[in-house]
Amino acid sequence: MSDTDPADADVPEPSSTRGLAPDSIARLRLVIARLNRQMAQASSGQDLTSAQLSALARIEQHGPLRLGELAARERVAAPSMIRTLGPLSSAGLIAKSPDPQDGRSQLLELSEPGRQAIAQIRRERSALLSHRVERLDARQCQALEAALPVLELLLEET
Repeated sequence: MSDTDPADADVPEPSSTRGLAPDSIARLRLVIARLNRQMAQASSGQDLTSAQLSALARIEQHGPLRLGELAARERVAAPSMIRTLGPLSSAGLIAKSPDPQDGRSQLLELSEPGRQAIAQIRRERSALLSHRVERLDARQCQALEAALPVLELLLEET
C-alpha cells in the first residue's frame, strides 16, 4: 500500500510561519499524518471513524455528559454529533441514561463494551509505537521524550 495521500502533497507554506522553516512545518505535518494513519491501521479490527473514537475518548474523560456538552467539546454541531453517536449506540459502546437535572436530556457514558473497545485500540496503537521506539538508540529516545511537552502544546487551541 502506498504511503502517499493527496493531503500530504507538498504545498507552499505561508511565509509568516514563526519558529520553524516552512520545510520543517511540512515534514512535521507529514510525520503526524502518516503516523496517525499507521496507528489507525494497526487497530483496524475496529470499524470506528476517527470522529467516533474521539467521541468515545471524550465521553470516557468527561462523562457522563449531555450530547450538547459532547458536541461543544468536540467542536461540532449537535446534528453532526448525533450522526457520530448513532453507530456507537447501535454497537452498544455507549450507554444513555436520563439526566437527573433535566428529564428531557440524556447523559452519555461508555458501556463496558465501549471501555473494552477503547482499551483494545489503545493497546494496539501503543504496541505499534513501542515497537517503533525500540529501533531508536538511547539518545533518540531522550530527544523524543524531551519533545513530548512541545508536541502536547501543539494540541492547545489559541
